[in-house]
Amino acid sequence: MAIDKEILEIFGVVDDIIFRNNENGYTVMELSTDDCNITAVGVVADINIGEEVRLMGYWTKHSSYGEQFAIESCVVNIPSTATAILKYLSSGSIKGIGASMAKKIVNEFGDKTFEIMENEPQRLTIIKGISKDKANKIGLEVKKIFGMKELMIFFEKYSIIPKETVRVWKAYGSEAMSQIKENPYCICADDIGIVFQKADRIAFDLGFSADSECRIVAGILYALNHNMDNGHTCLPKDKLTEVSADFLVISQENVFNVLEAMIENNFVTQKIINEQEYIFTNLMYNNEYYIAKKMSLMLKFPPQSLFNGYFNLEQIEKEQGIKYAGLQREAILSAMTKGILILTGGPGTGKTTTLNAIIQLYKMSGLKVLLAAPTGRAAQRMSEVTDYEAKTIHRLLEVEWDTADNPRFKRNEHNLLECDALIIDEVSMVDVKLFSSVVKALPMGSRLIMVGDCDQLPSVGAGNVLGDLISSGIVPVVQLKDIFRQSMESLIVTNAHRIVNGEMPKLDVKNNDFFLLKNDNPENIGNIIVDLCSRRLPKSYGYSPLNDIQVLCPGRKGILGVVELNKKLQNTINPPSKLKKEIVSGQYILRQGDKVMQIKNNYDISWDKDNGKIGEGVFNGDVGILVDINKAASTIKVKFDDKIAAYDIESMADLELAYATTVHKSQGSEYEAVIIPMYMGAPQLYYRNLLYTAVTRAKKLLILVGTEYTISKMVGNNKRTKRYSGLKYFLEKEAE
Repeated sequence: MAIDKEILEIFGVVDDIIFRNNENGYTVMELSTDDCNITAVGVVADINIGEEVRLMGYWTKHSSYGEQFAIESCVVNIPSTATAILKYLSSGSIKGIGASMAKKIVNEFGDKTFEIMENEPQRLTIIKGISKDKANKIGLEVKKIFGMKELMIFFEKYSIIPKETVRVWKAYGSEAMSQIKENPYCICADDIGIVFQKADRIAFDLGFSADSECRIVAGILYALNHNMDNGHTCLPKDKLTEVSADFLVISQENVFNVLEAMIENNFVTQKIINEQEYIFTNLMYNNEYYIAKKMSLMLKFPPQSLFNGYFNLEQIEKEQGIKYAGLQREAILSAMTKGILILTGGPGTGKTTTLNAIIQLYKMSGLKVLLAAPTGRAAQRMSEVTDYEAKTIHRLLEVEWDTADNPRFKRNEHNLLECDALIIDEVSMVDVKLFSSVVKALPMGSRLIMVGDCDQLPSVGAGNVLGDLISSGIVPVVQLKDIFRQSMESLIVTNAHRIVNGEMPKLDVKNNDFFLLKNDNPENIGNIIVDLCSRRLPKSYGYSPLNDIQVLCPGRKGILGVVELNKKLQNTINPPSKLKKEIVSGQYILRQGDKVMQIKNNYDISWDKDNGKIGEGVFNGDVGILVDINKAASTIKVKFDDKIAAYDIESMADLELAYATTVHKSQGSEYEAVIIPMYMGAPQLYYRNLLYTAVTRAKKLLILVGTEYTISKMVGNNKRTKRYSGLKYFLEKEAE
């Protein structure tokens, strides 16, 4: 059970920094207050000995270190007394000043020391050992430190965290406050990434009007970026004008006028596609246009056909005692003769067999082949079925991360991949930004094989890469359609194909791998799912509730959504115990032994392996087991496969229970057994592609729990969510 904590306010001066993790800001410090000395722990911004602080938090007890004050927020004040200033300067907080020099300076200037340093640094030259040049450097350092502190104090009431403040400071330096006063929305820039609503609060307090130009510009960019999160790379101009006006609560005329100026000044890009005006962010336009241009060049200048392709294929068939089907042979030979190929098809149609033949033929021809997939789990599965190393696309491109957690790839158009062929699996999951980075790093003359299922859900990120490449008609595509005999024995496979073809799956076949447990009561459906996970499947099949069984939900909300089912499953599979520590994180109580999922990329989380290897980064969709909780320090450890990652309280917010997860989060993964609640919820979540994607995540067992009516409605709903994109148009124009 969660324990209510009394939030207190404490004022004091930092006496000592006992421990500080510079990567995440976790700090243990000694604080002197009016009453006594205390130990305070938590995540705080850059802090130094001698600084005066106001802490908000609560008392906690550490098993080894006793009573500590757990920090929830920290405001740093500039030291104001000679004693506090001396302590601050003696700690080495300012470059070039040690304890001896600090004493001389404070003896000379007393309580006005910082005022002199900031505004009249040349006066420091009266101190022996401080030259004019050194005095100026000290002055600049003080301006930087105090400017940052001032910014943090200003931002605190707007719930802007220290990490975001640092990004603002890096962007604008000592001019940060003046820039914000001139245009509060400057903090929404891509390299800073503070949300529009926080900037809007600042602007309101500073007296900016609702129809100020800088607000409208930021609102339009917010609407474009928000819709990128919904999968769109662009928006029709009239729609963008309408949604921006509604969001900003101003007239469409005002928005239209500012948008026209933005187009003229190249703040955004306008393109006419099929006689309609579309608006792109410059980044999205450049990504889609680059993909079209590079793909067109690759098609115009393909690599030379591989010598002995037919002969080698016959050799493989003879050695392995197999005969490739017609479409499989077509795909294999296309990979031999063409520079680009899309290989698509549903489960059981032989994609893996075909892919393995292509890899083997490339290797026989002496080509250097690289394999990649968009997620760690998809890359791991690719390695297992091909017996060759596959990397995540990010790892393949040698990703680095900037201060705003945006990827920067070492492999790019100036530092190309070293390969003759690149094979990417699960391409349906790849968005426009990532695919653009891939083709930038691909050498001309190399081959590109893309494998995916076009009937699965599109990428979480913006764009419809696989769909647009196929529908453009300019990229060679082989779609495998025939289900192989051994796969036809699986109802999971045959029913997946029935679903994607708009036919009801067979639900009355017993003793197979696809079942419907009928029930029309949501409470009962939830209880049946819990019983299946905790008792029936482990007893009948020997499946582990943590490692083998996965509940997949269409949505997050409601009694049969991810959140509520996770709580029910947790209470049965991993119930409370005096032997298990707990910690509250967001809407969940996390408990030792819980199955958890990382729901957002975090490139700062450190991990280590049993073999001593260390590294950083845990990624969206990674699933692990919570193995340790340190409540006093507000830290936990999670085991992901062969590595253990350490979380602080801030990064813990991106973890949630994973007994149940959404179908979208399951893409690229496969599970021994999948259970899906089938009871109508939000209509926009109950459609054919989502059911098909969920069904194809199961390897050996698929159980639907609910109503036949819900299945029928999903199978009958083939309305795919429309994504605004320019890629197909650009591909077609480049091919003309």
